[in-house]
Amino acid sequence: MIRKATKEDLPAIMPIYATARAYMRANGNMTQWDGIDAPEWQLENDIRLGQLYVWEKNGIHASFAFIIGDDATYSTIENGAWLSSSPYGTIHRLGSDGQYKGVFAEIVEWALKQIPHLRADTHSNNATMQHLLQKNGFQRVGIIYVPDGSPRMAFEQVK
Repeated sequence: MIRKATKEDLPAIMPIYATARAYMRANGNMTQWDGIDAPEWQLENDIRLGQLYVWEKNGIHASFAFIIGDDATYSTIENGAWLSSSPYGTIHRLGSDGQYKGVFAEIVEWALKQIPHLRADTHSNNATMQHLLQKNGFQRVGIIYVPDGSPRMAFEQVK
C-alpha cells in the first residue's frame, strides 16, 4: 500500500534511508546522499508539502517524494532531450529497506495512475537505480544538474 507520510512516520522512515545509504556504499556509490543532499534534510518539508509517501506491507519499508509539476532542475538538459513537454510527476528520494522485491515497480505503477508522464534522475554511481528505472519503462534521456551543480542522469517515461 502507498500512502502519504505523516510526521508520526519519521521514526520508521529514517532508518530506511540509513539502510539505503549503506547499500549504496556497499555497491560503489560512495557519495550520493552524503551531507546536504541526504534525504533526511528534506523529509519534514516533503511531509508539510504533502509530497512524501510511504510503501507499507506489515510496516513501512520504503519512502519517496512524488511531486507533480515543473522541477527547476529539469529546465535544462544536456546530451539529450526530454521526450515530452506535457505535465509530469517526478519520483525523488526513493529509499527502501530492501526487505521486499518489486517495491519500485509498485511505486511506478502507482505514480503512473496519478499522471501518465514521469521523470526521475539519479547519480551516475547509482547502478541499482539506473537498472530499476530502465527495467520499469524509463528511458535515459540526458544529463541534468542539481542545485549544487553536480550532474545527474535524467530518465523519463510517457504512457
